[in-house]
Amino acid sequence: MHEFRYRNNELYCEGARVSEIAEKFGTPLYIYSRKTLLDHYRKIKRALRSINPLICFSVKANSNLALLKVLANQGAGMDVVSGGELYKALKVGVNPKKIVYAGVGKSEKEIAAAIRAGILFFNAESFAELALIERVAGRLKKKANVSLRVNPDIDPHTHKFITTGKMTNKFGLDIKTCEEIFLRCGIIFSHLSLIGLHIHIGSQITDRLPFVKAIKKMLVLIKRLRQRGISLKYFNIGGGLGIVYRDERPQSAEEFAQAVLPLLRATKLKIILEPGRFIAGNSGILLTRVVYIKKTPNKNFAIVDAGMNDLIRPSLYNAYHEILPVVRNAQYAIRTTHYDIVGPICESADFLAKNRPMPALRAKDLLAVMGAGAYAFAMSSNYNSRPRAAEVLVNKKGRALVRKRECYRDLIRQEIIPRNL
Repeated sequence: MHEFRYRNNELYCEGARVSEIAEKFGTPLYIYSRKTLLDHYRKIKRALRSINPLICFSVKANSNLALLKVLANQGAGMDVVSGGELYKALKVGVNPKKIVYAGVGKSEKEIAAAIRAGILFFNAESFAELALIERVAGRLKKKANVSLRVNPDIDPHTHKFITTGKMTNKFGLDIKTCEEIFLRCGIIFSHLSLIGLHIHIGSQITDRLPFVKAIKKMLVLIKRLRQRGISLKYFNIGGGLGIVYRDERPQSAEEFAQAVLPLLRATKLKIILEPGRFIAGNSGILLTRVVYIKKTPNKNFAIVDAGMNDLIRPSLYNAYHEILPVVRNAQYAIRTTHYDIVGPICESADFLAKNRPMPALRAKDLLAVMGAGAYAFAMSSNYNSRPRAAEVLVNKKGRALVRKRECYRDLIRQEIIPRNL
């Protein structure tokens, strides 16, 4: 699971006391466990070792350079969706031939940068995008490798905002259009090589069946393409494996592998995965401190120093994150008080938890918001002109600051007041 555990009623990250980290670096603070990050990367790699897939970490889940470097050092590739993510992946030394570039709105500038870098391929999502890649590659006198993202019209049974494989979503091409593009590519495009297929049906998927259904649809397409003389090299099955936030019972890496390996072997293609949350989700926590306890006739509020600008998932998805006291006192087992755990942002949507049973809380108590290693800091903002949190990475050698806390000067660094106001 993860390396955040209690010792003598205090929460530790690997060998480091969380309260001591808070004293050193302040709050709000993201803390990551290197061991947890690597354990989950190795789990999926080990489960699928018989087909030796290329595992491309989904950079959008957590783009901190130190975490990317940890994974790159283990041979991981990267799945990027922007020029900024490409820049970060290259910055930490990822082999460009282990980088795949997804996303529905790639700009001309981003496409050119990726072609110059020599990435493995683009995951293309529309005919218009293919035409733009063709123009840019032609101008650069290069040939760009492309994989077509197929929308298999599969319901992954997850939150509607992170469902990406249904025909009502903006992502991918329908199967018929995809087949037509493959058949006409050589006639239309002279600077593109269509070398693979890509699917990604959603995120936080806890059941194997949607993956199996999607892959089976792709097997039919692969067979039809081969019958018509189309040669493929890669099949990218995306990511989306879920983790435990509350009471979910997600598939393990081994269970997932047992379900999909026979199908993937049948493709006879090089397999690529793009896990993000599965690798990073449980590797991090958001550490926050209680500022005030506010009691009203209807509610008890624990007002903390982390807000929706630090962690937007509860507000955006109504997502559940377990919240633990960093120090367990004698009242820990008595959870008769219910709190709305809220931040300082001027929005009613600014909450980390609602009506949460907790031991009695007091001002200055430290709380750990669990499962905050993915889609947490990556989605943070400066809303209400709040500086973004610091980030710390813990390993067996100690703990290191891997992102400085922003200061007020950072908030105005790029702003300009014209002289003629």
